[in-house]
Amino acid sequence: MATAGSQEAPRQARALSLVRRPKLWLFPTVLCGLLAVVLSLLYMGGIVNPTGHLHRLPIALVNADRGAPPPGQPENFGTRLTKAIVAGTPGRTVDWRQVDQAGLREQLAAGKVYGALVVPEDFTAAVTALVTGGATERPTLTVLTNPGLGSLGSSLASQIAQNAAHQGSQAAGRELLAALPATPAPGSATPAGPDTGATARLLLADPFAVATQVGHPIGSHSGLGLSAFYFTLLAVLTGFIGGNMIHSGVDTALGYSDSEIGPWHTRRPTVPIDRTQTLLLKMVMTAGIMLLTTSLVMLCTVGILGMDAPHLAMLWLFAYCASLAVGLGVQAINAAFGGIGQLVSMFVFIALALPSSGATVPLQAVPGFYRFLSVFEPMRQLSDGIRAILFFDARGNAGLARGWVMIAIGVVLALAFGFGMTRYYDRKGLHRWTPQPSD
Repeated sequence: MATAGSQEAPRQARALSLVRRPKLWLFPTVLCGLLAVVLSLLYMGGIVNPTGHLHRLPIALVNADRGAPPPGQPENFGTRLTKAIVAGTPGRTVDWRQVDQAGLREQLAAGKVYGALVVPEDFTAAVTALVTGGATERPTLTVLTNPGLGSLGSSLASQIAQNAAHQGSQAAGRELLAALPATPAPGSATPAGPDTGATARLLLADPFAVATQVGHPIGSHSGLGLSAFYFTLLAVLTGFIGGNMIHSGVDTALGYSDSEIGPWHTRRPTVPIDRTQTLLLKMVMTAGIMLLTTSLVMLCTVGILGMDAPHLAMLWLFAYCASLAVGLGVQAINAAFGGIGQLVSMFVFIALALPSSGATVPLQAVPGFYRFLSVFEPMRQLSDGIRAILFFDARGNAGLARGWVMIAIGVVLALAFGFGMTRYYDRKGLHRWTPQPSD
C-alpha cells in the first residue's frame, strides 16, 4: 500500500490494448496508402509506355546524296527518300531535323539529337546501278546513335530510324519493280545472262541496306550513358539526405528534439535562438558539409571506380553547387513546414524530380505532365548539366548553361523562401524556444 506523499508509477500501456484504438491507425494508414498510390502512379506512369507517348523525339536526317536526278524525275533518290520518311512519320512522334553533315556533327556533339539517319553521297548512283543490273549489293543507309543521351533514348532513336529506313526501302522497291520491263519468258536469255532479271528483282524487292554506328562515342566507363544520371542522383541525394541530417542534428544539439540511439535517450538543454538564426546556422553548416560530401563522391566515383570524367574541376564545382542548392532548399522547406517538411522536400526533390528528369527515359517519351514538371524540377536541370560535362565537352548549349542558371535560381528561391518564412514566424512571436522545467 502506498504511503502518504509517495507517488505510484504510472501504469504501463500494453500494445495489444492500444492497437485496438481506431484513431491510432487512422493517420498513418491514410498517409501511407496515399503515399503508395501517388509514388506508384508517378514512377510507373512515366515509363510503362515510352513509345506510346512519343512526342517530337529529335532525330537528325541527313541527305548527302549528290547524284543527278534520274531521267524523267525532278529529284534524286536521296531527296525523294528523305521526303517520304518525313511524310510517313505518324503524327508528331518524331522531330526529323534535316541538316547537312556539318550540322549533324554539331547536333550530335551538343546532345541535341538522340540519333541520325544518313543517306550517302552516292545513293542515286547506287540505286541506278541496281535498276540497270550493274550492282550486286544494295546501297547502304547509316543509322547513327548518341549514347551520351542515355541507352534508352539512343535505342528508341535507332529503332525509329531503322524502321523508317526499312519502310522507305520497301516503298522504293515497289516503285522500282513497277518500272522494270516485264519478266522474260522462262528459258529465254537476255544479253546480260539468263538470271539477270531475277537477280535485279530480288535486290529491288528491298533495295536499301541499313548499318548502325555510334555517332558520338563515349567512354567505356560511362555506364552506357547512364553515369550522368547516377552521378546526378548522388549529388541530389547527398544534398537531400545531408540537409535533413543537418536539420535533425542541429535541432538535437540545440535541445529542440530528443536524441535516441538504441536504448539511450538524451535531451540537451534548450538553447534560446530564434527561427531565423537557426536557419542561418543550418544553411552555413550545409554549405560547409557539402564540400566534404562532394569531394568524397568524386573520390569514390572517379578515383576508385574509374568513371570517365574529362572535366574534373568543372564536374566538382557543378556537383557541389547542385548539392548545395538542394541542401538549402531542404533547410528552407523544413523551416517553413516543420514536422512535415521532410515529406514535402522528398516530393519536391525526389518523388516529382526523378520521373521528370529525362535522364533515363527521354522527356519526349513520357506523358505531358512530366514534361511540364521538367521545366522547373531540379533533377532535369542538374542531369542536363552533368551530362554536358561528362559526354559533351562541357558545352553550354548541351545543357550546362541552363543547369547553372537553374542552380542560381534555386539558391535564390531557397534563401528568399526560407528566410522570408522564418522572419514572418519570428515577427509573429511563433518561437520554438520554451522554458524547460527545473529539476
